Amino acid sequence: MPSYVITEKCDGCKGQDKTACMHICPNDLMVLDKETMKAYNRDPKMCWECMCCVKICPQQAMAVRGYADFVPLGAQATPLRGSEDIMWTIKFRNGTLKRFKFPIRTTPEGTAVPDGGFKTDPAADDLKSPLLMSEPECLYVDSLPTL
Repeated sequence: MPSYVITEKCDGCKGQDKTACMHICPNDLMVLDKETMKAYNRDPKMCWECMCCVKICPQQAMAVRGYADFVPLGAQATPLRGSEDIMWTIKFRNGTLKRFKFPIRTTPEGTAVPDGGFKTDPAADDLKSPLLMSEPECLYVDSLPTL
């Protein structure tokens, strides 16, 4: 189910030009209505349901209706994002709450190596190659078979 904005909670990220959900949406679907200062999903049919906007919203004003393989029918899943983990709160139809905590990173913030530490200087001929950027090094072989 696509993401949607709980308008009572949305504050438009305090009137900034770009809201957190606009910044994080990989499909560029979130828009800020300048009149109401509320965000909205401009094309719910195109939503990937990645939940990036739901996780990053500082006001917890974004929601996604969960599928039965994620939460039971009728339940709500609300994330609370910290710097090292996400606390998921599941609210069941009968009012029962369950909380789960999951880490969000395997390396300390700011220490990820760009490009995985593989070759970063592309040659002009690399664009004509069928290989990926880090092949064959990332596969730990000297060369890949050719046609």
